[in-house]
Amino acid sequence: MEENHKEITYEQAYTRLQQLVEEIEQGDISIDQLAEKVKEAKKLFEICINKLTSIEDDISNILKKMPDTVNKNTQNH
Repeated sequence: MEENHKEITYEQAYTRLQQLVEEIEQGDISIDQLAEKVKEAKKLFEICINKLTSIEDDISNILKKMPDTVNKNTQNH
């Protein structure tokens, strides 16, 4: 994978992860190829987790800044 991992979107990382899983499940790869695919999958997984965590933090910060009435309504649901 030649793309810079810092510039890859969540959707791109997730799609590539799906492709890697399909390739691995087919089983027609060497041990060396498997090792490389697992390394790439690990990096992509970390990207996805980091992006999701960042989004979760952003949403949490936005909700904290909302008026109390909005926060109370979202907490009751």
